[in-house]
Amino acid sequence: MRIALLQCAPGAPDSAAGLARLDAAAARAAAAGAGLVVTPEMFLTGYAIGADAVARLSEPADGRSAEAAAAIARRHRVALLYGYPERDGDAVYNAVRLVGADGVPIAGYRKTHLFGDLDRAQFSAGTAPSPVVALGSLRVGLAICYDIEFPEVARGLALARAEAVLVPTANMRPFEAVATRLVPTRAAENTLVRRLRQLRRARGRFRVLRAELRGGPGRRGPGARRHR
Repeated sequence: MRIALLQCAPGAPDSAAGLARLDAAAARAAAAGAGLVVTPEMFLTGYAIGADAVARLSEPADGRSAEAAAAIARRHRVALLYGYPERDGDAVYNAVRLVGADGVPIAGYRKTHLFGDLDRAQFSAGTAPSPVVALGSLRVGLAICYDIEFPEVARGLALARAEAVLVPTANMRPFEAVATRLVPTRAAENTLVRRLRQLRRARGRFRVLRAELRGGPGRRGPGARRHR
């Protein structure tokens, strides 16, 4: 499977604008032969936008933005993994949703490891690990940004027979080592393909890193099997 990794600056805190950007990215990716588009963390609304804006823009997992994203996937015949603020009752989660090329939802995941005061002011922590699901012939697991700094996250997914871990992120300076050392290490120690996607720069006081990590280790291990 060819995977398109969307690297971009954050847009305005506006879900409709985020969906328009997702539509354009999906069109480009599909034209290039990609089977999956991976966006950064909190792509639809932006990440460091404040608790009030996050609460205002949050939606249920099957809300209007989910319906629009499903239509985008169907229109371009490409699977999507996108970040958004998910509302469930009074709680709001930093979440991602994986949608197949047919527009059918495959998996959702809520960030379980919140990063500092920024995350804790905006979100509740998820309580469940990502499921490992089939995307075509590839078995994938999900994590979000800070999650991947904890070895047990990738290890648990590998033991559940994931072959790839998809990690939308909005990592900021001075944490360059996450992209350059930790993510490749998680892939190598668990023989996983690594896919890290993040915002290029952020509004306000956070300067967000640019990183693109592709490929995976050659040795076989808990999450390994041949894949074409």
